[in-house]
Amino acid sequence: MPIQHTVVFRLSHEPGSVEERRFLDDARSALSSIPGVHEFAVRRQVSAKSGLTHQFSMVFADHAAYDAYDAHPTHTAFVRDRWVPEVAEFQEYDFEGW
Repeated sequence: MPIQHTVVFRLSHEPGSVEERRFLDDARSALSSIPGVHEFAVRRQVSAKSGLTHQFSMVFADHAAYDAYDAHPTHTAFVRDRWVPEVAEFQEYDFEGW
């Protein structure tokens, strides 16, 4: 059963800054290159109802593909080297369809 993995977050960088753009571009390049990642998207929040300003979304064919992504060296390095130091706040959601 497919899984949609979504992370909604706020960066520590100023909105519109070079650092913000670099983070989003680097994330797209790194995370979408991992085998099993489909429909990778980066979105910006437009509602004032949430302080979380960005979203990454991707789809995996099944739990095995999701688990492989989660353990992939590119993902773990991105989390360690970029996500942890540059993301101020986040929520993660993983959904299965039926």
